[in-house]
Amino acid sequence: MQFAGKALEDLLLFAKNQECLTVGVYESAKVMNIDPDCVAFCVLATDEEYECDIALQIHFTLIQAFCFDNDIDIVRVNDTQRLAEILGDTDESEDVHCILVTNPSADTFEDPALEKLSLFCEECRGFNEWVPAITLPER
Repeated sequence: MQFAGKALEDLLLFAKNQECLTVGVYESAKVMNIDPDCVAFCVLATDEEYECDIALQIHFTLIQAFCFDNDIDIVRVNDTQRLAEILGDTDESEDVHCILVTNPSADTFEDPALEKLSLFCEECRGFNEWVPAITLPER
């Protein structure tokens, strides 16, 4: 389980450097609606402050359904602050509740961390854990 957090951090940093990230619930929904085939991985993030946010939970349910329908691996993270740190976001108003790793239109996105996470998600689904929770490594 520890390797999954490190793999997710590596994937996000790699995708950020490749400009293959979509950050934000509404921005992610737009991408999923326009070009679902470009989505390689999805991260849903919350923390104690937003755990009871009904609107956010509804968005999460819709995003999860979309990911299941389109065979997109998806994980949950319970630390939006750490996620924002990894992304290099200092603007606290930035919505990091949903992050998509996307493929550039012509290229295939290849990263060892994505392969590790895909295998992790596949293994979790074998145990009926459809949206596994991942703990990000501390700084």
